[in-house]
Amino acid sequence: MNRLRRWLPRRLHHAEEATLVEHLEELRGRLIISLFAIVPAFAVAFAFHEDIVRWLTGPLPDDKNLVTFGVTEPFTTSVKVSIIAAIALVLPVLLWQVWAFFAPAVAPNFERIALFFVIIATALFASGVVFIYYIVLPRALSFLTNYDDELYDIQIRASYYYTFVAMTLLGGGLAFLMPIFVLALVRLRILTSTRLRQNRKIAYVILLVFAALLPTVDPVSLALEIIPLMLLFELSIWASVLMERRWPAESWEEELPELESL
Repeated sequence: MNRLRRWLPRRLHHAEEATLVEHLEELRGRLIISLFAIVPAFAVAFAFHEDIVRWLTGPLPDDKNLVTFGVTEPFTTSVKVSIIAAIALVLPVLLWQVWAFFAPAVAPNFERIALFFVIIATALFASGVVFIYYIVLPRALSFLTNYDDELYDIQIRASYYYTFVAMTLLGGGLAFLMPIFVLALVRLRILTSTRLRQNRKIAYVILLVFAALLPTVDPVSLALEIIPLMLLFELSIWASVLMERRWPAESWEEELPELESL
């Protein structure tokens, strides 16, 4: 047990002063833990990569087939898909390591709800993946794989397809984590609910650009992507208002001496 503790990063306490080297050592420890979590998850994902590949093929139109153009392409494609699946599997561990690194910046009583946030973030990520898989990808792939098909002999390369679908699912899942990131910035007092309301239009433009970067090629798919993101943003604003009410102005005044001493 003592040997294990020596390998684990030291958890800094709230408002504890630390040197740059100590912060870098803790960051290195968090990265090592994340890597050790991803490696066994990758092994499990690779063991079931055939099932994962078949699942990723689901949104592809029935009249389309996948082809490979290299000797190693089937193997490298399976490795890429397994890596992305492993990252999705260990997302709670990764989120917890991110939280543990930034935890000293917030009050100790906030740590009691950190696990709740990780659980909510995992549920939001899963919701984003399901939404992209069942709602967005079938419509986007149907358009993309049939576009100008009278001009081209459309052949879909397996490595490109699986990387495209896997990264899109990962991006959609991360997009649904927006409320968690917004609430974290509010808790760190980088943002406020008032500022979020005042910059709502700018936020909508950013969300629109982000949605356009996903496989959106028609107004229907764009609407299907942007509407839930806007709803999540509005939910983030109301959640920020509720959270700020739990942290009255007195908490700001208590921290003023600390800020003035910096």
